[in-house]
Amino acid sequence: MTTSDTPDQEPADPDTFIAHHPPERRATIERLRLLCVASLVSLIGLGVAWELWLAPLPQGTGMLALKVLPLCLGVAGLLKHRLYTYRWLTLLIWLYFTEGVVRVTGDAGLSQILAGIEVALSVVLFTACSVYIRLRLRVLPPKPKKGAAA
Repeated sequence: MTTSDTPDQEPADPDTFIAHHPPERRATIERLRLLCVASLVSLIGLGVAWELWLAPLPQGTGMLALKVLPLCLGVAGLLKHRLYTYRWLTLLIWLYFTEGVVRVTGDAGLSQILAGIEVALSVVLFTACSVYIRLRLRVLPPKPKKGAAA
């Protein structure tokens, strides 16, 4: 049994794994991947622009823009269809959602609007990643039970 046959591990070439899906689902998976990448890159751009140019904190040094570094780690995984990246990104995104909600209720002016955009992008990214994961896992065979006779 090769490593690409086991359901726990990603195959060497993710596109071969995607090929097991029907064409309609493959098209949906590809659209979801593009939506995930677009919303992630938008969230990264928003975070950098917000903290450096649009509405930086008073007396701030711009170091808060480093908050987007964890998001940058996920871009390559999304582009390569790495299911693990989609999974951990759905957990990480809640930090940015929480920051957006706190700043929507606490800030004023442009910062409040940017926080609302951050919340919206976080929800879009979470939803798209969750649906992507669900569609990708539909084709996996069931895991063999431990102790079952082979």
